[in-house]
Amino acid sequence: MYASDDVNALLAATAFLQDGGDAGLRLRATDWSASSLGEPSGWPQGLKAAIGLLLPSRAQICLFWGPELIAFYNDGYSVAIGDNHPSALGKPAREGWSALWDVLEPLLQGVIRTGQGFEDGGHLFAQKRHGFIEHTYFDISYNPVRGAEGRVEGVFCIVSEQTRRIVDERRLNTLRILSLRQGIGHADEAARSFVDVLADIGLADTPCSMVYLRQPDGTLRFTAGHGGEPEPDLHQVRPLGDLAVDPRLAALERVARTGLVETIDCHLLARSPVEAANRLVLLPLHAGREITGVLVATENRHVQPGADYSRFFELLAAQLSALLSAARVLAEERHRTAALEQQVAAALAERATTEAQLRQSQKMEAIGKLTGGVAHDFNNLLQVVSGNLELLSRDVAGNERAERRIGNALAGVARGARLSGQLLAFSRKQTLVPRVVCVERLVAGLDDMLRRSLGEAIEIRTTIRDRIWNVLIDPAQMENALLNLAINARDAMEEQGDGRRQLAIEVDNVRLAEGDAPLQPDVSAGHYVMVAVTDTGSGMTPDIIEQVFEPFFSTKQEGRGTGLGLSMVQGFVSQSGGHIRIESEPGHGTTIRLYLPRTTRAEDTDPAISASPVQGGTETILLVEDDDGVRDIAAAMVGELGYRVLSAKDAAGALDVIGSGADVDLLFTDVIMPGWLRGPELARKARERIPGLPVLFTSGYADDAILQGGPLDAGVGLLAKPYTREALAQKLRQVLPMSGPDHDGGPARDMAGSRTVLRLLLVEDDKLIRDNSAELLTEDGHVVTRAASAERAIEVLEQGQIDVLITDLGLPGIDGLELARIARRQRPLLGLVFSTGTDSPDILASGPLADAVLLRKPYDRKSLVAAVAAASVVRRSVP
Repeated sequence: MYASDDVNALLAATAFLQDGGDAGLRLRATDWSASSLGEPSGWPQGLKAAIGLLLPSRAQICLFWGPELIAFYNDGYSVAIGDNHPSALGKPAREGWSALWDVLEPLLQGVIRTGQGFEDGGHLFAQKRHGFIEHTYFDISYNPVRGAEGRVEGVFCIVSEQTRRIVDERRLNTLRILSLRQGIGHADEAARSFVDVLADIGLADTPCSMVYLRQPDGTLRFTAGHGGEPEPDLHQVRPLGDLAVDPRLAALERVARTGLVETIDCHLLARSPVEAANRLVLLPLHAGREITGVLVATENRHVQPGADYSRFFELLAAQLSALLSAARVLAEERHRTAALEQQVAAALAERATTEAQLRQSQKMEAIGKLTGGVAHDFNNLLQVVSGNLELLSRDVAGNERAERRIGNALAGVARGARLSGQLLAFSRKQTLVPRVVCVERLVAGLDDMLRRSLGEAIEIRTTIRDRIWNVLIDPAQMENALLNLAINARDAMEEQGDGRRQLAIEVDNVRLAEGDAPLQPDVSAGHYVMVAVTDTGSGMTPDIIEQVFEPFFSTKQEGRGTGLGLSMVQGFVSQSGGHIRIESEPGHGTTIRLYLPRTTRAEDTDPAISASPVQGGTETILLVEDDDGVRDIAAAMVGELGYRVLSAKDAAGALDVIGSGADVDLLFTDVIMPGWLRGPELARKARERIPGLPVLFTSGYADDAILQGGPLDAGVGLLAKPYTREALAQKLRQVLPMSGPDHDGGPARDMAGSRTVLRLLLVEDDKLIRDNSAELLTEDGHVVTRAASAERAIEVLEQGQIDVLITDLGLPGIDGLELARIARRQRPLLGLVFSTGTDSPDILASGPLADAVLLRKPYDRKSLVAAVAAASVVRRSVP
């Protein structure tokens, strides 16, 4: 019996073995009485410290200690030595590593003798693992461990196995070198070149190889090899089929006939002097669907077999097949060249002529496209020049000299327009307003519009699952996205011909988990509403799918689109926190799935929209703007609209005005201002003092920080700089509480009631032309709503009454003609004006748009006003 103090002392003396996993448990269970080290409690302190360090470590560590180099290692290292564990633990290294002692002993003795550490990367060790002697590779670091007297008592070894990496890199290098073998014009030469590479750098994976090629008479002939020779009766293999009694012949013939890979024992086929050769793998060689030969490759008995090894052999066969096919093509080409030298010479001459004609044609086509783009942009510039000259002419009325110069400038614009007409060839980031939307109702509400847009020839099927979740999106942009997808589907089905034309829309709730196929790196797992649009059109190839979301990429005929539709859809979905997925196959249609994140918030109600003409008011506006010039002009514009204006240069001044007790009905503030408060912070503090105070922000940045958190609060608006007087008036009335009489939906009257004021929707993607034209029309007394795209115009048409639509034909996304068709289906009496710098589209010659008025760019005030008036008269005359 031990006394309690003795037991505690023994436990303390062996505490270094307590935290070591399986290796520590085995060391504690070992009988050390017969060992030269004796019991663990009496081991040197240096040995204890080293063992206490390595046992709990996650690194692969082994300690060799004492004259016998007794081995101590941890669980991580036990995996690396394979079958040597556990017999090597606690034993002299000569016993535990007998198979590679000739390699290991010099390394260990070198550290002990010199007292210097040793490091090496990818060091080769041949050791027994997985039941065979395996060639393994390790990054090693051997360092001396000194005892109490300073002598080297042991070697501390840290290793990291690199076998998988080195083998993979070695095989990839072999395949890479093989892929560089090009331009060989004979099959036998190609086969010899292939085995030369294997003999040079591929021996570690393929100690032996043999290539058999099929001959014109159907036999297989040994053509090239390395590492061994086939037996004499196996140099020529005839297709005997079931009559082949010799299993060696049968295996070769069977692979050449069935195209299936087989594995047989090495001694069945060849006498090989290579010790490492193991089983034989027989792989078919292909040229298309034809089997042209057999590659016989030996496994290395020191390399772990498995799927990776088999795949490597398959890739070798594929490389050789490609090399042989290329050689066969080159040989055939050379043969034809030799037999038909005169015909080839004539063909080359004809080809040279054809290529010259083709280059000329391509050059002319490129010039045509270039001049068309230049002419288009030139017309836009002429529009800006002519519009501003028109405005300036009113300011200089009565000044004969100035009027004459303006007249000369306008004549120059006309000459420029004629020049651009000679060059012309028709060429072909949005702020979201998200709301909680029920996609089920949104899709159902689009049914009529889709049917009108697609026509009766396309069958539309809508499948909506039960209890669809709500999503937080911009409903107008979602409708535009679906309309874009539907129009693309229609065009694809038209290309398909007279087959069945069906558009299917599916809405469902889905949960995307980690690892699900649709997930992209930037998409989180979670709950989504999935909207799928499927067509029976022509489908797309994988290379087209890879490019389909790129801006300006289009498979449509020139003039049928800009290539922005799908990129706009993808941008909207991504901006809404979702993602888009496309599935397509040539001849089998296309499915595009939109994944929109679920929200648990209740659905928002539709906002009330007033169609009343824009008016001023008598409320008090607090204007906050740090730029003196901007503040002065803004104050003048607001004052001209009838409002009372209070001005402040910064947020502190604005808060002083509010703190003074002044009546303020709306805060009109710049977003970016100097000082300690910016616009959003000022608005928050102002609303703390005047609850519910309407706020109108203005900013010169399209992607402003106030929109990053989602939709604007009620009673808050944003007006982008630069803005016109009309835009300011409209936005003030939108943000201020509604007042004034309702309107009956007909054309508005001016204040004197003397003439008709038309409500116009102006759609133009060029901002300068859009603003200039709107100003001309506003000065003529009309109410103008502007839109930079057809998608925005559709939203405006759905929200309020419009008398005349004025649209550019060459809009991005949905073009002007398509917009007009959609608008007419919604509002049959809508007046139409098409502005264009090209000749009249054929579509205007007849059909439902034949009554549209054509307005050629560049146009002046007179022609613009006359076109609007004509469109208004035409539509009022329709019964």
